[in-house]
Amino acid sequence: MQPSSPAPGTFSRRTVLAGAAALAGTTATTTAAVGAPAARAEATPADPAASAAAQSGAGTVVFRDVRLPGAPGPSDLVVVDGRVSRGPAPRGARVVDGGGRIALPSLVDAHIHPDKTTWGGRWVSRRPAGGIADYVAQDVELFHSQRRPVAERAYGLMTHAVARGTRAMRAHADVAPAYDLAGVEGLAEARGRLRHALDVQIVAFPQHGVIRTPGTAELLEEAARSGTVDMIGGIDPSGFDQALDEQLDLVFGIADRHGIGVDIHLHDRGVKGLEALRGIIARTRALSLAGKVTVSHVFCLTGLTDGELGPLAAELGQLDIALTTVAPSDSLVLPVSRLREHGVRVGLGSDGVRDSWSPFGNADMLHRAHLLGWVTDVRLDEELTDCYRVAAHGGADVMGLAHADLGPGSPADFVLLRGECLPQVVVDMPQRDMVVHGGVVVARGGEFLDQGKPAGK
Repeated sequence: MQPSSPAPGTFSRRTVLAGAAALAGTTATTTAAVGAPAARAEATPADPAASAAAQSGAGTVVFRDVRLPGAPGPSDLVVVDGRVSRGPAPRGARVVDGGGRIALPSLVDAHIHPDKTTWGGRWVSRRPAGGIADYVAQDVELFHSQRRPVAERAYGLMTHAVARGTRAMRAHADVAPAYDLAGVEGLAEARGRLRHALDVQIVAFPQHGVIRTPGTAELLEEAARSGTVDMIGGIDPSGFDQALDEQLDLVFGIADRHGIGVDIHLHDRGVKGLEALRGIIARTRALSLAGKVTVSHVFCLTGLTDGELGPLAAELGQLDIALTTVAPSDSLVLPVSRLREHGVRVGLGSDGVRDSWSPFGNADMLHRAHLLGWVTDVRLDEELTDCYRVAAHGGADVMGLAHADLGPGSPADFVLLRGECLPQVVVDMPQRDMVVHGGVVVARGGEFLDQGKPAGK
C-alpha cells in the first residue's frame, strides 16, 4: 500500500524519497589475502625493467607496523608500483610508520551529487518544499546564488571525501537548460585536479526531467558526444517525467550511440516503479548493454516478498544490472543479501550533501556504513563487517573497479586508523589518520594533501 501524501510544506528529502547490506567475499577470504606476513612471497613484475626497479626499491613503499584484518599481529604492508605485494621489501624502499594502526580498504561512494553542494560555504537557510518540482526550482535558485563555481564547490567536497577514506565515486551532475553543462564541466575540472587521489565517474543527470523540460535531451546528447561523461542518467520515467517509453528510449538511445553507460534514478514505488524497472530490463537486453546499466534507489524493490522479488532479481543478475542505495531509512534500504543471491551488484552512496534538498550529508562513507548498520538494526560482528564491505567493495563492483582488499596485486588504496577491530571501527568511526591511494599518501590527520606526497620517513 502506498503511503499517504504529506501535507503541503511538510516534505523533506526523506519523505520525497519515500513517495542488510552485504557483498561478495567473506571475512575468511580477505584474511587469507592479507593475513600472511609480507616477506613470504615476492610479487613478480611484468617486465625486466619493472623487475629491476622493484629490486632497487624504486616505486616501492613499506607501511611498517600496521595491523591487517584477521592477522595475528602487526606486519609490514609492501606496495610496489601502486599495488599491494607480499614483499619482501627491497633495499631503498621508502618507509612509512603505521604506528600499530589498522589498515582497512578505502571506500567507494557509488552515488553522490557534488555539483549541488554548498560545502565549505556560508550557511544556507532552506524553505519548505511540496515535492520534487519545488526542490528543482530551489536547486536553480541556489545555483545562481552561489559565488563559487561548481568546480570549486565540488573540489572542496571531493577532497573532504578523500580525507575520510574515499577512493572512488560516481558523481551525478545536473543537466538542464537552467545550467547548460556547467555541472558536468565543473565536475570534470575537479576530477582532473584529483586524478592522483580519487577515481571519478560522471553521470549526466536530468534532474528536471528528460521530456518535461525541453532542451534537456539535446544537452544529454551533447554531454555524451563530448566524451566527458561516463554515463547518461534518467529520473522516474513515469512518476516525474510522465513519459516512460519516451524517456527510456531517449536515454538508452544516447548511451547506445556513444558507447557509455546508464544510471537512472528510480524513486517510484509500486506499479509505476516496477513498470519502469521492467522497461529498463527490456532495453538493457535489447541493446546488449549488460554490465553497463545501474538503477539508483529502486524503492519499488523494497518490501517485496521472496516470490515477487525472485524473478526480477534473477533478470537483474542475468543482465548484470547494478543497483545503488543510500540507506535513507529501514523501509527504503534495498534487500541486498537477497539480491546478491542472484548475482546482483549493489553499492552504497551518500547522495546529496548540504544542498537545497537538505542541510545534512557529509560525504563520509564510513559514516554512511555506520548509518547502514543503524537503519538495518544490526548488532553482530559479521553484520557490522558486511556494512563496511558494501561501502568498500560494493561500490567498486558497481563502478567496475578492482577490490582494494589488501590482497597481493590489489590496488594500494587503504586507510590507517586507530581501532580494535573492524566492527568497532564501523560503530565508533575514528579519524582516518592516513589515506593512501595507489601507494601515495593523499591525506593525513583528516586533512587532504593537495598534490599528494611521496610516502617516506
